[in-house]
Amino acid sequence: MQITIPYSPRPLQQDIHTQLSKHRWAVLSIHRRAGKSVLCINELIKRALTNDKWNPRYAYIGPTYKQTKSIIFDYLKFYAGVIPGSKFNEQELSCTLPNGAKISLLGSENPDSLRGNYYDGIICDEYAQINPRLFPEIIRPALSDRKGFCYFVGTPQGMSNDFYNKYQHGLKDKTWYTKIAKASETGIVDQEELDAALELMGKNKYRQEFECDWVAALEGAIYGDIVEKIENKGQVGRVPYDPTYPVSTAWDIGISDKTVILFFQQVGRAVQIIDYYENSNEGLPHYINVINGKDYVYKNHYGPHDLEQREFTNGKSRREIAYELGLRFKIVPKLSIEDGIHYTQLLLNRCWLDVDTCKKLIDALRNYHRKFNDTLQVFNMKPVHDWSSHACDSLRCLAVGLEELRDDKEITQRIADNNYNPLGMNHEQNF
Repeated sequence: MQITIPYSPRPLQQDIHTQLSKHRWAVLSIHRRAGKSVLCINELIKRALTNDKWNPRYAYIGPTYKQTKSIIFDYLKFYAGVIPGSKFNEQELSCTLPNGAKISLLGSENPDSLRGNYYDGIICDEYAQINPRLFPEIIRPALSDRKGFCYFVGTPQGMSNDFYNKYQHGLKDKTWYTKIAKASETGIVDQEELDAALELMGKNKYRQEFECDWVAALEGAIYGDIVEKIENKGQVGRVPYDPTYPVSTAWDIGISDKTVILFFQQVGRAVQIIDYYENSNEGLPHYINVINGKDYVYKNHYGPHDLEQREFTNGKSRREIAYELGLRFKIVPKLSIEDGIHYTQLLLNRCWLDVDTCKKLIDALRNYHRKFNDTLQVFNMKPVHDWSSHACDSLRCLAVGLEELRDDKEITQRIADNNYNPLGMNHEQNF
């Protein structure tokens, strides 16, 4: 019996379906209104109908159960509902097809609903919003018995999440399929509508949602625009150690959280950040060994004010302990977060960042952001505390330290930009 499902794929969708049939792993970054959810559901229906194994099992996973139920279940009922003998379970959001194949719709906030099951295939939609631990801990083992597939789908939300990591992996692994579908290239949304969206959404949000731009600044990003600016000027690239200048460090010190150390050189007005180190659950001796293990000649070590706090065990401050271990800190004064951010924004304009050794710092600077308060319709003053906070706090320590502890403090100098290029290139030269 021939079954006609009411789905006529666009050329983009048809091309993706063809590629998915040849690949076990895929990353699809598809612009808004291109029909990616419809594509996902019909891919699962096709695979389920054509699978001749015993009791095939497939799953669609969205960020939340509520989102999956309100949008995706209607698509599943519409497209699979024309198949005679298909049965839908509203309670568990599933469809069982006549051949016994079952498609389940799940939310990622309840990972236990996946444990203990096998799957022939899983599609993770809006993967940037899904906990990255879900795939290695639960999804990947569930695919092993049947050698099932997994496709990661969504639109970018910066470079500091597992969706971007999977995309980068896919570019390097020839067994993976990767696809970026930009609105400016697909022709699915007409130009008039795109222009209207750009005007209402703003440049960064538009680039993220319609142009699938990984590096577009996050909404509420504090340093994102400056990082983009200095990248365009050629200040993010290879910044080698210059042995004719001393190296200084700036720290953000955690106990259970991360400790971060930046290594930088001052050459004229330029600040060249040449190295980066982070770790957690280690004491000061470990980090001082890291400092001593590098072949640098040091000048200053800038540390946060909480180095003055005394330990309960021996009554000594961490500054005193560091001094006994051979490291003399300059303690950076405690300023308001806003003042510190202001100093950091000024400093960034004259920073040069090594793209390899300082990748974690660069990613953190792109991600560091304020959360939007829906009730007050403003961004919160205090930045979100997440994985990017410690790296950005170390740069804030650097910025405040250079400003507040400089020898010529009586001379007010607020030059945020400069023309110095440590690589002897003009600003427009690419790395």
